[in-house]
Amino acid sequence: MSIKISFTASQRPEAQEALQRLSRQYGQYSEEEAEVIVALGGDGSMLNAMRRRFDDRKPVYGMNRGTVGFLMNDYVEDKLVERLNKAEKAMLVPLRMVATDVHGEHFERLAINEVSLFRETAQSAKLRIRVDGNERMTELTCDGIMVATPAGSTAYNLSAHGPILPIGANLLALTPVSAFRPRRWRGALLRHDARVEFEIVEPNRRPVSAAADNQEVRDIAKVTVTEDRSKPLTMLFDPGHALDERILREQFSF
Repeated sequence: MSIKISFTASQRPEAQEALQRLSRQYGQYSEEEAEVIVALGGDGSMLNAMRRRFDDRKPVYGMNRGTVGFLMNDYVEDKLVERLNKAEKAMLVPLRMVATDVHGEHFERLAINEVSLFRETAQSAKLRIRVDGNERMTELTCDGIMVATPAGSTAYNLSAHGPILPIGANLLALTPVSAFRPRRWRGALLRHDARVEFEIVEPNRRPVSAAADNQEVRDIAKVTVTEDRSKPLTMLFDPGHALDERILREQFSF
């Protein structure tokens, strides 16, 4: 069964070359006309392609023409339509970040992997944390903190020694980055529907930025993070290489 495909690629030379070859072989439709989006590049390209799907919810199938490619399938040019027809689906639910800066301006962004906060200067960040309206930590001194989805738990969250979450676990990882006080705090596992609020202590003296994936807002005073189930996304994987299997394998990697 034929499929209308829209290919999108990063600026890497190997991704652009693949774009030209695959477009000639399978045709190229606009993203509006296409039934499926094929992203060529690395995980960043996949996230960018996914982010454009919040409104039309078309499935995205990635092929690795980048470096890590955890979210990507192997790059194989032959039998692409057959692979797309047999692909397994992974449903992802993004996080909604609502940030207020020190001037009172509000910003809303969606994140597929994580919402993260970072200190902007040599001064450590000081954060107050509330979960579902209850204060859980009066003051955390750290370089930063993040709320990660299961899909994002193997990305920056894992580098910060956060837990790997299976797809479908209905959990979020709350993971500090270089926590100084309390020194032994390693984070928390939260229900997927938790409402997490961060209040910046001394935001002018200790400026903090917030990012939904790679979408940054600087000089924030407050951030609220919630799951947004009105914007589900669909990723496609070759049979036997689905995202839940990759995450499971990652837990046994050394």
